[in-house]
Amino acid sequence: MPKMKTHTGAKKRFKKTASGKFKFQHTHKRHLLTGRSQKRKRHLRNGAYVNDAHQHQIEALLPYGT
Repeated sequence: MPKMKTHTGAKKRFKKTASGKFKFQHTHKRHLLTGRSQKRKRHLRNGAYVNDAHQHQIEALLPYGT
């Protein structure tokens, strides 16, 4: 059987933590920032963790825990 390939788009966006969760950075923080409130931009600055409901989908895209 051939090896499972890592999804190259997912490996750029998600990092696996020691506890097995996946961490990512929020989107909408690159351009056109003048139309967004300070509060929204401030909250987008922080990272977040993948929801438990989607955890299995990310694990399928990253079979080797990139």
